[in-house]
Amino acid sequence: MDPQDVFCPNEACSARGVVGGGNIGVHSRCEGRYKCWTCNRTFAATKGTPFYRRQYGAEFISQVVSLLAHGCPVQAIVATFRVDERTVASWQEAAGHHCQAVHEALIQQGQLDLQQVQADEIRVKAQGAILWLAMVIAVSTRLWLGGVVSPSRDSQLALALALQVRASALCRPLLICFDGFVSYLEAFQRSFRSPLRSGRIGRPRLVAWPDIALGRVVKQYAKGRPVGVERRLVQGKTTLVEHLLAASQAGGVLNVAYIERLNATFRSRLATLVRRGRSLARTAQTLETGMYLVGSVYNWCTHHQSLRLPLYIADHYRQQRRWVQRTPAMAAGLTDHCWTVRELLEFKVSPPPFVPPKRRGRPPKLATVGAST
Repeated sequence: MDPQDVFCPNEACSARGVVGGGNIGVHSRCEGRYKCWTCNRTFAATKGTPFYRRQYGAEFISQVVSLLAHGCPVQAIVATFRVDERTVASWQEAAGHHCQAVHEALIQQGQLDLQQVQADEIRVKAQGAILWLAMVIAVSTRLWLGGVVSPSRDSQLALALALQVRASALCRPLLICFDGFVSYLEAFQRSFRSPLRSGRIGRPRLVAWPDIALGRVVKQYAKGRPVGVERRLVQGKTTLVEHLLAASQAGGVLNVAYIERLNATFRSRLATLVRRGRSLARTAQTLETGMYLVGSVYNWCTHHQSLRLPLYIADHYRQQRRWVQRTPAMAAGLTDHCWTVRELLEFKVSPPPFVPPKRRGRPPKLATVGAST
């Protein structure tokens, strides 16, 4: 137990979220508890993780969550490990909420040079309803940027997805490709704007980001069969698009192939997304937690073959080549190694820094007298 790497999770503590501040000490090594000397409260080492107040060990829960994130059916886990189905469901829900917090804390911080992103939707069958799952991917790093679950495929779904891309992107040249869903055009145009403050009273004018290109890829069908693809650049310059395509996918044309491959990965790992299956999502919240669990494991814990780099080793006789495997998070510069599922679940998201409340009313008389003298 190292108190230098732990922060106080108490929301009412003035030193909450501070790492290495000298306010954390070991309270009980046997029980795994720390103590904050600022608020004089103790907390468990598993506070803020899915392992908090669980009867099973962290290693066993990590193994079960890893199986769930790779598409193993819940019934197979129950039959193999003799664990109650409701227990497995609670672990999956807790892990999904935790992965959502990790995703928002590490990826949606506006620190990524995305170059090119692609967006698409999946039609999901739920119990008594139809849900839509929209997701987006960064092509150059294969990083999953997020997703939105909505009961309808409308402009609100497109706007929520566009805001997630806006939260992750730096103000750099960017190419956004999507299918024939027309709401994406207005959603991305509205999202990629920044206020131009002039010092005047009132709402500042919104200015569109420079070098934002939007491309549509519409598949054409005849008698239910695809007959062609229409590629259209609806915003941006052709030279800019050619440069971004060469930087993100080594050339080529406008396409949505990368997000469709990601959709296939999610369909193979999340049973509720299978086209013809008996596993239906009961609520939108269940689908959302499963999406964040699969997406976070894909970003941080899964090697992507297209991201590997060659490493040449020269000896006395010949030059040998080895491959350095990378995850999407490693390719994006967010980490330097492949995380394990337990490492992902043990990552603690620090709360925002403490802000003292403003004092209302008149100042005390003693303070007024002291200031006058």
